[in-house]
Amino acid sequence: MARKGKSGEAEAFSRAAVAVFRLNGRFTAALDRLALPSGLSSARWQVLSTVTGESLSVSEVARRVGTTRQSVQRIADLLVRQDLAVYLDNPAHRRAKLLTATERGAEAKREIDSCLAELARQLCERLGGEDEMRRTAEVLRGLSGALAAAGTDDSA
Repeated sequence: MARKGKSGEAEAFSRAAVAVFRLNGRFTAALDRLALPSGLSSARWQVLSTVTGESLSVSEVARRVGTTRQSVQRIADLLVRQDLAVYLDNPAHRRAKLLTATERGAEAKREIDSCLAELARQLCERLGGEDEMRRTAEVLRGLSGALAAAGTDDSA
């Protein structure tokens, strides 16, 4: 139902925003369920995934996942306490340590990723196949890029 005084473009944008927020909630809930047996949350899994196989500063992780440095710092500290990640000296910056997954962290990520593979298979099947899932991802990346270009991305 169109709201009075609202352009078609604004209405379409509003519907897209609500759909993305709902999707984010559902992704978060699904990942939380899959990550729980490994002692992780979706947020911890996201940060751990970002630093598995690559050492990054907390600020770099925040930019990649699209959240604040402070949020990533809290999660990074929790991952370190769980022995799933460690801080390393950063040759490029004395104070900004690098975060990287431990072998235990990489193993936890692999366990969750194997569960995610089954979820991905189910979702692709429901969407009509892998090509449709790729098109969906491309549309979402395009929307994200357009928002960043419009100056609405504060995480960069």
